Amino acid sequence: MKTLKDLNVENKKVIIRVDFNVPIKEGKIVDDTRIVGALPTIKHCLEQNAKVILLSHLGRVKEEADLAKNDLAPVAVRLEELLEKKVTFINKTRGEELENAVASMQPQDVVLVQNTRYEDLDGKKESKNDPELGAYWASLGDVFVNDAFGTIHRAHASNCGVAAHLPSAFGFLIEKELTALSLLDNPPHPFVVVLGGAKVADKIGVIENLVTKADKILIGGGMAFTFLKAEGIEIGKSLLDEENVEFCKNVLASHRDKIILPVDTAVTNEYTNDEEYRVKSVNEISEDEMGLDIGPETKELFASYLKEASVAVWNGPLGVYEFSKYKKHTDELLEYIVENNIRAILGGGDIVAAASTAGYKDKVYHASTGGGATLEYLEGKTLPGIEAIK
Repeated sequence: MKTLKDLNVENKKVIIRVDFNVPIKEGKIVDDTRIVGALPTIKHCLEQNAKVILLSHLGRVKEEADLAKNDLAPVAVRLEELLEKKVTFINKTRGEELENAVASMQPQDVVLVQNTRYEDLDGKKESKNDPELGAYWASLGDVFVNDAFGTIHRAHASNCGVAAHLPSAFGFLIEKELTALSLLDNPPHPFVVVLGGAKVADKIGVIENLVTKADKILIGGGMAFTFLKAEGIEIGKSLLDEENVEFCKNVLASHRDKIILPVDTAVTNEYTNDEEYRVKSVNEISEDEMGLDIGPETKELFASYLKEASVAVWNGPLGVYEFSKYKKHTDELLEYIVENNIRAILGGGDIVAAASTAGYKDKVYHASTGGGATLEYLEGKTLPGIEAIK
């Protein structure tokens, strides 16, 4: 893995692809975690007297109306506060203003370019990795550092396109991510996988890739009910991914000894946080009931397998996490992992958000910053952003 410390950035113009895709409401940044995550790479380059040029996307840009709400200007303000130095924001993605700003840079200057996806208004040039656009951005710098793990599964002009033209390396954030996730390539045993979330369809690739590696796969969330249905258990009004019942049957037929399903569940009659729930065995769900969380016996069952794990990976919450009543067992299992020093990797997206809300994100072995990127890594897919630098 070629990392930032393998790249000579001293006194050079360094293009860094960062992930500043942060939530913004009414012009205010709601969560600056991703900006903070980029600081070590930026600061290292500044310490080497580099001129730092930052590229990032923000949201999706499909029409003119998307430009204003996905403006990176608020990010420039916050970055300036965090770096405690001036950040020059260029409200353009190309052209004379940008070129002049780069040409006049002094060592330790920072330029933030406007949202790279502004280029998607004209034929999706950023998202489709337009070669001319990648070459143009590359022409602004001497070397390239990719530190945006959240987009490493996408072949964009601002990552793969630039990397094709310059000496390139991974930044510290991507290095940290790939080092942690590489543990799952040839995992020590026992290796335990926890899968939650709503639909089996979202996790088919993960299941297919990890079922041969894992000792146990613990299945919760809405997707558990499709597996229970595949076993012939009546699930009432619980979420059912009908198109993938057959897939679940096949997995159970081939790997039943590895698949651990819930034994009890928190049921209610309505999909709401207002109604009281009841804990029932999965064999006792009435036709007018739906399960919205695993039950306490299932939590203890899952905990018993996790306690024995040499390494565990967890993707997706075990209940309807946006409802306070049904986040209980996800939070309790996260707490159990932290208290028992279990080497657990939280696989991006909703489970990392849940860990952050519960105060455990910084206490687990690794909480991945990538959503789709982490999921595709767990599926065993080739990630274009990695290959471009390899």
